[in-house]
Amino acid sequence: MAAVAGFPTDREEADALIRLRDRLVGLGVNAELRDNNTALMVHRPDPGLPVWVFVGYGGAYYSWQNAEKRHPANDVEGAANVLTEHVAR
Repeated sequence: MAAVAGFPTDREEADALIRLRDRLVGLGVNAELRDNNTALMVHRPDPGLPVWVFVGYGGAYYSWQNAEKRHPANDVEGAANVLTEHVAR
């Protein structure tokens, strides 16, 4: 058990996605948890493919677009703002 100390649990990653979903919904963005709270699907306001968001890099970042885009998981508001702009394009 000591070997996994310091790594985020599935519950911590799910909680991070829940916080991000709640913030996005508060901003008027359609976002829903998927796959047992391991992924967040963020819908675009216009027709187009949704953006899938995951918690990665040992729980340190939200990542999307095949991990080409990322934002620190400890900045939920900032991540929500960046994603809101991203899906609006």
